[in-house]
Amino acid sequence: MPFTRLIHRDDAAAIAEILKRSREFMAPTEPARDESFYTVEGQLQIIGVALTEHQAGIRLPHVILDDDGGVVGRATLNEIVRGPLQSASLGYYVDGRRNGRGFASRATAEMVSIAFGELGLHRVQAGTQLENLASQRVLVKNSFRQYGYAPGYLLLAGEWRDEVLFQRLATDRVDGQAADYPTTAINHREATHRF
Repeated sequence: MPFTRLIHRDDAAAIAEILKRSREFMAPTEPARDESFYTVEGQLQIIGVALTEHQAGIRLPHVILDDDGGVVGRATLNEIVRGPLQSASLGYYVDGRRNGRGFASRATAEMVSIAFGELGLHRVQAGTQLENLASQRVLVKNSFRQYGYAPGYLLLAGEWRDEVLFQRLATDRVDGQAADYPTTAINHREATHRF
């Protein structure tokens, strides 16, 4: 059974419920959102845009499924670029109540497989906040390598936040030893917060 599938308009209610229920859990990693974001109507609009961009070939919006086929989150390949770059940016979230059970790891593996297989991409990148060690573990488990650190990268929860940047190439050897995080970013954080 697949761990993800293309999002449908029928998923709007489940996604809105996950977002409402997980609002506090996700708050540190989210930009400021209009209240409509947490409604079925708001999610219908977001899904409509995502599916339009999917048809244009610039996004692959999936939902993450539990073992019974229920929606527990989203995983998306955003900013799909062709030409000499052949790249996409991966984003994901899981219901706060279901976090830590392997759903994000399984979904990431599946999305990377689609990116390199079906889509024929060369590179998938992802970023996490410095403090988001759980998400970094998801990426490391899926053989992403840390390749950068971007200070003041995103405006989240009302302040400019640093991001740890990861990538995986279609040509990378997958041997469980791919990434050097979390040591590098943790050392950077300690070095910048000592004074």
